Amino acid sequence: MAISPSKAMNGERAVVLIFVLRVLSTLPLALLPHALSLSLLSLFSLVVEIRVDDSPSLFKTRPGASSGIILGAVTLPTVMLSKLIQLSRAVSLQQIEIGEVEHMTMQFWAASACSCGVLIFLFIVTWCAASNKNPHFSCSVWDAKFSLSCVILYSAVCCISLATISHTGFNTALKLLWLLCHGFATVKLIQHLLSTFPFCASIGEANLVTSGLVLYFGDMLACTISKVCRLLIPPELVSVRYGIKRSEIGIVIQGMLLGLLIFSAVFKFLIHLWEYFWGANNSESRERKEIWRSLIFLTSLGFIMIVVAPSWMMIVLDFDVHPVLWIFQFIFSEPFKRLSLCIYWLVLIYASVLRFYNISKNSKIERILLRKYYHLLAVLMFLPALIYQPKFLDLAFGAALAVFLVLEIIRVWRIWPLGQLVHQFMSAFTDHRDSDLIIVSHFSLLLGCALPIWMSSGFNDRPLTPFAGILSLGIGDTMASMVGHKYGVLRWSKTGKKTIEGTAAGITSVLAACSVLLPFLASTGYFLTQHWFPIFIAVTTSGLLEAYTTQLDNAFIPLVFYSLLCL
Repeated sequence: MAISPSKAMNGERAVVLIFVLRVLSTLPLALLPHALSLSLLSLFSLVVEIRVDDSPSLFKTRPGASSGIILGAVTLPTVMLSKLIQLSRAVSLQQIEIGEVEHMTMQFWAASACSCGVLIFLFIVTWCAASNKNPHFSCSVWDAKFSLSCVILYSAVCCISLATISHTGFNTALKLLWLLCHGFATVKLIQHLLSTFPFCASIGEANLVTSGLVLYFGDMLACTISKVCRLLIPPELVSVRYGIKRSEIGIVIQGMLLGLLIFSAVFKFLIHLWEYFWGANNSESRERKEIWRSLIFLTSLGFIMIVVAPSWMMIVLDFDVHPVLWIFQFIFSEPFKRLSLCIYWLVLIYASVLRFYNISKNSKIERILLRKYYHLLAVLMFLPALIYQPKFLDLAFGAALAVFLVLEIIRVWRIWPLGQLVHQFMSAFTDHRDSDLIIVSHFSLLLGCALPIWMSSGFNDRPLTPFAGILSLGIGDTMASMVGHKYGVLRWSKTGKKTIEGTAAGITSVLAACSVLLPFLASTGYFLTQHWFPIFIAVTTSGLLEAYTTQLDNAFIPLVFYSLLCL
């Protein structure tokens, strides 16, 4: 049975469709297979989202949010495709090597495989649930045929595209196996995420997070395998190449995150081991046990971050010096500017946190509105640094993410003596999108500002792309919330809280910020290649997405805005 257009389309889906069509309209002919695969992925995700929305009790997702499947499925592949379009322009100008384009092509197909694997998993779950509920169920036969056709055609297009990639040294079968591993890993991870943290995320949010993690750490694994093969296998037998030349800051951040991933697994194992051998001894006081847990935490964290992770960076990624030493050398290469910036950040953070924490405890201001002040704080902190010290800001974002991750581990495990204090402090800034199990808002704000900046490293002929997160979250989202809360009357929907006045204010404020930022960037030496019409389309589309989506906007809006600014 076909799906009626009125049932298939709502505000969020319509904006996602505009987003995808805008990217597809700018594709060169050389990327036609990628356009076809993204189109098939979008159609398949639309069918799956409609079927999942018809069975909302199948998954323990965040209350008050739609499933967000189509948005979660297409966002990361579209980001990679937009970056691929940008790199294609660089190849035509002979500013990069073809290997970078082929590496990004592999990243695009890996991101697509992650989303496709999750979609297949969701479709099978909903199909089985519908069949068990009604043995004579037949209305999904059309869906099954259509979805199977999309998957088969998608696989064929993928094979054709992978056959043209030559720089890795792998044949097409091994590349397909690598993509299948990405899809399988994403499915297992999203199952674990939704079961371990029930009611903490929508399916679309979980899909975005798990796909990003698998893509990022899969890149680390591929680099490691490539290095091991080069060390163990003579080059005349097998020539294995993977990856591109990475910046020192990118290597440090990647190694730091890998270390924290290893640490979380090792710490959990050590705690279980300690409880198995010594936990049964109840003669020790509770306080003494907490001290032992803290010692295990600090010892394992220090060993992994100082010994294990740096060793991986130096062996696999050919990092010349110990990362800690390199960080100090980097900071003190321009000590006055970078230390002054650190002092500026610390003063802003101290004053803002002290002020807003007291307000959050005593004021009746809505929590979601109060948190928008932190979006403005992000503008004050990151905008000057991005203009005058962009490389140092890259490193600072990585350090801040590492600190946030460590603090979240301390909060979840209640590590003495900071665990309970961190939990009480973070709880003052939570809203309906957070829970006691995991608090994500500060992560999403940080990554929403950081990801466009990290992805803009290397070749970038669109000077506004690094500012995508700061503009969309720090200015657009903040103005939309404040104006909509105070002056909003006309609502986009009967059930939603977003207003037309707030959306108009958000779009107008971002356009005004761009009109100030572009001449300023030109005066500092940037060669401007962006025109106002594409900027207007990008700002309007991301503003409409903020108005219609019930997903975590800090996660999706910066990526959508970044993708459109790359075109």
